[in-house]
Amino acid sequence: MANPMQPGRPPSPQRGFTYVAVVLTVAVIGVGFAATSEVWSQSRQREKEQELLFVGNQFRQAIRLYYERTPGPVKRYPEKLEDLLEDRRYPSPQRYLRKVYPDPLTGAVEWGLVAAPGGGIMGVHSLSNAAPIKTRGFAERDHALGGVERYSDWQFFYNPDVAGAGPPMHRTGARP
Repeated sequence: MANPMQPGRPPSPQRGFTYVAVVLTVAVIGVGFAATSEVWSQSRQREKEQELLFVGNQFRQAIRLYYERTPGPVKRYPEKLEDLLEDRRYPSPQRYLRKVYPDPLTGAVEWGLVAAPGGGIMGVHSLSNAAPIKTRGFAERDHALGGVERYSDWQFFYNPDVAGAGPPMHRTGARP
């Protein structure tokens, strides 16, 4: 039996075709994996956005309850997020949140805080500078989140005069 790769004998055209077919198959599989990865990544980011909307609104609701249930005529915002876990202004402590939720986008329990005009915290925002996928179609309470460039601009705050809509007074740096 003769060796097909002997010197002086040209390679079989069938071997070249098989090689090209294998290279093309690997390329097509690679493109398929890349497309699947992109779809999965966007899907995961959308899930994190939905979780951020839920958690942000939990903070907004807790801050609202803390503010509205302030004993006496002068309403106050919480001084720190932990005040929402256990409000000691009453004989029996009140709880507005079960825990300080982590930011779904960063995974950290650290949040950017929206300072209230008279002191305290009127809201929170993510510390992520990534661009959101969702830019419109928000619920009425979240309509101010539309059209922003970063998740850190998604602010969840309670303003008794506007009931959560409109821009807050000012932001502070990140603190837990």
